[in-house]
Amino acid sequence: MKYYDKNTLIYLDGAFVKASEAALNPFAQSLHYGYAVFDGLRAYNTHNGPRIFKADKHFDRLKKSCEAVNIPYQWSNRELIDKCYELLAINNLREAYIRPLVLTGSNMHLTSSTEANLMIAAWEWGPYLGQNLLRVCISDIKRPNPKSFKTDSKISGQYVNSILATTEAIKRGFDEALMLDHEGFVAQASSENIFIEKDFKIYTPPAKNIFPGITRQTVKNICKKLNFEVIEKQLTVEDIYTADSAFLCGTAAEIIGIKQVDDVIYQEAWEHSIGASIQRRYKNLVLENENYEVII
Repeated sequence: MKYYDKNTLIYLDGAFVKASEAALNPFAQSLHYGYAVFDGLRAYNTHNGPRIFKADKHFDRLKKSCEAVNIPYQWSNRELIDKCYELLAINNLREAYIRPLVLTGSNMHLTSSTEANLMIAAWEWGPYLGQNLLRVCISDIKRPNPKSFKTDSKISGQYVNSILATTEAIKRGFDEALMLDHEGFVAQASSENIFIEKDFKIYTPPAKNIFPGITRQTVKNICKKLNFEVIEKQLTVEDIYTADSAFLCGTAAEIIGIKQVDDVIYQEAWEHSIGASIQRRYKNLVLENENYEVII
């Protein structure tokens, strides 16, 4: 996939520059150690023009992720959201995936950064895992222990773990990996949260050993609106195998149903599942002015 061409502009440290001409600091901690933070947003083409879904929550999370690993964050989120809309306009994008990335400066020591740079890029990108129902497998690669890593933050280096799991799954002939936590319970996919349906109820792992995604919270809020019960509990591999249906969710993937886990094929038709109802509501929601905020 080609993410940019000779005319593509990115936002870098306060200015719009050509992606092909953006300079890379060869001594940046981000390059050597993965010491960087990112987020991912989607812009949708609505009747009122491009709309970035839950932009404020994504940039709030970007800031919190930086704070979690002591990366300086000196930007106004409101201004960054405005720059995202400018970026869409100058690249003539009406639907796009948006990637803000906070990079750290020159430092070969294993100490916290005292300087940071900000880049925002945008490109056309369909649903990350496609449109078809997924075949997923239980991965041998486990999620990091939250006592040893900030697993609730989007830290660049952490995603090597996800790359290993996804690569393993694809080599085995699957589309995506399901990863267990350090206690042996199902945590999430490589970069998406998982929900299962069983006896007309929805289940999802609790937040303590997963990355608690913004789309995950949106799904919970949709369920509340549609009177579907959501239960957070630790899920075993057997729970996944014996579910009536299941789906993954995330900003990049949106909401996508699962057809099969390892050798187990779900018998319930996806179009008749609760997950499909949630998927349809989500597709409408991202095009509306209505916004399901986090319910405390």
